[in-house]
Amino acid sequence: MTGALNLDLNRPVVVETLAQPWSGSRADGVVRKPLEREQAEAGRATSIVQFQPGARFPPHTHALGEEILVLDGVFSDEAGDYPAGTYLRNPPGSRHTPHSDPGCTLFVKLEQFAPEDREKVVVDTHSAPFQPGIGGLRVLHLHSFGAEHTALVHWPAGEHFQAHRHWGGEEILVLSGEFIDEHGRYPAGTWIRSPHSSQHDPWVEEETLIYVKTGHL
Repeated sequence: MTGALNLDLNRPVVVETLAQPWSGSRADGVVRKPLEREQAEAGRATSIVQFQPGARFPPHTHALGEEILVLDGVFSDEAGDYPAGTYLRNPPGSRHTPHSDPGCTLFVKLEQFAPEDREKVVVDTHSAPFQPGIGGLRVLHLHSFGAEHTALVHWPAGEHFQAHRHWGGEEILVLSGEFIDEHGRYPAGTWIRSPHSSQHDPWVEEETLIYVKTGHL
C-alpha cells in the first residue's frame, strides 16, 4: 500500500467507509480503511482502524499528533482504557504502544496537529453534556486550536440548518442516522471532506449524529 490518497485539499471527497475493503497494517490483527494518506506508514493520514481482540501495535511516536474517536469496543495504551465514545488527542511528540483486549474500531487522524497544539484531550462523549446550538442542534465541543474546531453535533429528526460557506473547510464523519445536502445523501459511516470556501444547505430526515471538524483545510 503505497502512494498518496486524497491529498488534494482543494477537492471534495466522499467515502462510504462501510463499503470499503480492509487493508493490512504493520501489526498482526490490525486492519484499516485509508481515507487520506501521504505515505503507507508515515505522514498525514486519516483512516478507519480496527483492532482484532488481543491485537497490539508496535510502540511509536506521533511527531505531529494523533486524534482518535473510538467507534466501538475498547482501545487501550499505557495511559488507560478508552471505551466506545471516547475522543482522544495525543499531542505532537507523544509516544505509546496501543492495544485492545476485546477489539475495537477507531476513526484516526495522524500527523495533522499544529506543532504548538500540545494539549492532551480525553472526552467521554457518552457522558459529557451537549450544549444548545443553532435551531434544534445540540453540540459537544471537543477541541479548538487557532481556526480549527472539532465537535460532535446532534441533529433531531427533520432539522434543516441554514445554508453556509466553509471558511477553512469542513470534515464530517456520519456516526449515526443520515446526513443530507443538495449534493447527496450520506448514511452512517460516510466520511465527507469539503474544501475551503465550499458551501451547502444541509438537513436530516432522521435523528443523526456527526463528528465535525472545521477551519483546518
